[in-house]
Order: sequence, then C-alpha cells, then structure tokens
Amino acid sequence: MSSIIKVNTVQDTDGNNIINENANTITIGASGDTISIPAGATLANSGTATGFASIAWQSSIVTAATHTASAGQGLWLDTSSNAITLTLPASPSVGDQVIFTDYARNWGTNAVTLNLNSEKYQGNATPVPVYDTSGESVDIVYSGSTKGWIPNTDGAVAMETPQSYNIDFLIVAGGGGSGSSRSGGGAGAGGAGGYRTGSSVSITGGQTYAITVGAGGALGAGTSGANQGGDGGASSVIGTGVSVTSAGGGGGGAGLGGSGAIGRDGGSGGGGGANAGPSGLPFAGGSGNVPSTSPVQGYDGGTTTSGSGYGSGGGGSSNSAPDGGGNPAAAGPGTSNSITGSSVTYAAGGSAGNNQPGAAGGANTGNGAQGPGQAYAGNTGGSGVVILKILTSDYTGTTTGSPTVTTDGSHKIVKFTGDGSYTA
Repeated sequence: MSSIIKVNTVQDTDGNNIINENANTITIGASGDTISIPAGATLANSGTATGFASIAWQSSIVTAATHTASAGQGLWLDTSSNAITLTLPASPSVGDQVIFTDYARNWGTNAVTLNLNSEKYQGNATPVPVYDTSGESVDIVYSGSTKGWIPNTDGAVAMETPQSYNIDFLIVAGGGGSGSSRSGGGAGAGGAGGYRTGSSVSITGGQTYAITVGAGGALGAGTSGANQGGDGGASSVIGTGVSVTSAGGGGGGAGLGGSGAIGRDGGSGGGGGANAGPSGLPFAGGSGNVPSTSPVQGYDGGTTTSGSGYGSGGGGSSNSAPDGGGNPAAAGPGTSNSITGSSVTYAAGGSAGNNQPGAAGGANTGNGAQGPGQAYAGNTGGSGVVILKILTSDYTGTTTGSPTVTTDGSHKIVKFTGDGSYTA
C-alpha cells in the first residue's frame, strides 16, 4: 500500500525531520531504490548539484589568451583577436565533462591549444591537442588516469595526440636519357637518378606524406641534329618532419654536338658525347650530386677524351663513370639495396654505345639510358621508385596512388611506382 506525503517544504529541523537527518544531510530513499520524477514535473536547482552529468553554460565569452576551465562548464571561446590556451581542470574525477565551442568561427585563424594540466588526452601525454577548425565544438569527458580526457565529439573525433613512429625509405629519381648522335660521333649515356635512403626516420601519425616518383629522362631525338638527352624527373617524400628529394639523372651529351656534347648535371651526371676526330676534345661529363646532398646521391658522368667516336658512360649512384671515347666506356655502377627483402641494384649509369641504338634504362630502377652508337637516336632513362618500410603494427593502410604492398617479416613494404601518398 503506497502513501502520499503532501508538504510545501522538507527541512532538516533537529529532532523533527520527516525523512532522515544525519549531519545536515537529508536522504531520500535507500540504496537500490528508484526515485521517480513524474512526467510533466520539473526538477529545479537553485543551489549546487553534484553527482549529476550536467553542463552549466557560461554567460561570459572567453577572449583572453589563457583561461582555466572547471568541470561541468560549457565555454564560448572567441579567438577573433588572439589564440587561446585552455587549461583543463586539475585533479579531475571520472565523468567530469567540459564543452568548448568556437564562438565566432575563428579557430581556423587563431587556434585553441589545450594545457592538459598533467593529465593525459586520448591516452597520451604529448603532443598537446590543438583545435584549428572554424566552427568546431568539442565535448570531452574524463575517463580516468589511463586514457585521461576523451572527446565525445570534436568534428570527426580526430586523434589530437598523434604518436610518431619510425620508417625506412628508399627514394630513387628517374635516370637521364642518352643523347642523339650523327655519323662520326656516338652520344653520351644518361646519368643515374639520385639515390637516397633513410633509416629509422620519424613520421607523425595522422599526417599525410606526399610521394613523387620521377619519370625517366627523354631521349635525344633524331640522327641529323645534335640533341642532349633529357634529365630524369625528381622523386621525393614530403610531409611533416620529412622532406627528402632525389634529383633526376643528367642527360647524356650528343654525338658531334659541339657544346651539346657536354653531359648534363644531375643526381648523377650524364656522359660526354664524342667526335670521330680530335676537334673539340675533351667533352666533359656532367656533374653528379647536383643539387648537393649529404650523403652523396650520385657521381659524375665520364668525360670523352678520345676522338674515336664513342661517347662516355653516365655516372652512377656509387661511383663516377670512367673517362672514355677510345672504346665503349663503362658506366658508373649502381647501388644494391634490400629494403624489399631481396637485393636489387638501383641507379646505375648508362654505358656508352657500340655502333647500335642505346638501350633504355629499366623501369623503376632509376638507371640511365645507354648511349647510342654513331648515327642513332638516344633512348629514355629508367623511371624512379619510392619504397617505404613500415612495421605492420604501425601501418595504417591509408594510401593513394595504388602502391604495391607486400609483407616482409614484421614489416609492410609499400612500393610506389607512380605519384601517391601515405597517411601515417
């Protein structure tokens, strides 16, 4: 049988309370009871309520450069004049909640940075979260010391404390094309594309790294004109904390080309062209490691010192091409690399031709094109390649450009043969 008590006020009057009094505390019900508020009734609070998940929106607009939030507050942050650092509550309790909102849609210009006040955010103590999206509203709740503050909503619920991890990479640029030749002079070979590696290079979670893969250099066209081979295209990995570019290989010098017989500069230099007679000798090879990098990304092309009609080889990623001209000259050698799990040689210079068309550089090797013999057109350099080696536990799988992804032990091998990107 239920009972109804009808009164206007319940107070803790000593010795005369009608519910339960203990040290100025009024207790309604016992543990396990359900206290029901009927439909249509309003529970009004004119004092301080604790233990309720409620947000008290502040009437003042925060414009100061620093501000400290209290649990249970809703804050309007106006960054029209300056960025704001918002300090989160000290010694928070599980369930404490703070909401802060872009009052004037200016966070994209002046961001809001959180001072974590010695707590964690999304499980991490660093880096500090920065909110820089105009119009954003962020609702965070304290989950305890293990994970700290966790956003319920913050736009896309982004990871605001991204962690860094290490990768290895190989970046090979496109090789240079070989020059054209006329009767009486073979052309120089293309230089190798620049060769650069990195081991245990730190990248930042959540950031996108742009991948560029250089094309092979164009051939020196025709057999009646003296045309140098084209330079290879640069390859690169560029993103937060990483900016590494390998320069394209230099094009080979033309046969019987006068000033055009000079090999072009590049990651490795193109070889010098030739003249069957002594006129104009020597025809210099192009310089390697242009622009300068450390360690060196490539070496010089060979200089043609003899008038027998053979051009010189292109420089390689591990050494310069020898001077030539008296016979088909050797190329500068490439470099062996096992980033994929198997040993592959990349970025070799093209060798000088022997009275035949020069061979193209191999696709995705960065090799220079072989120089043609007398009265042959040149050929194209080999395209470059970019390869990333990432621990499988770190690999996000977020890429563009359709790279080939394979597994080698505990690592993912991500091979780009064209432009794309990787998001860490």
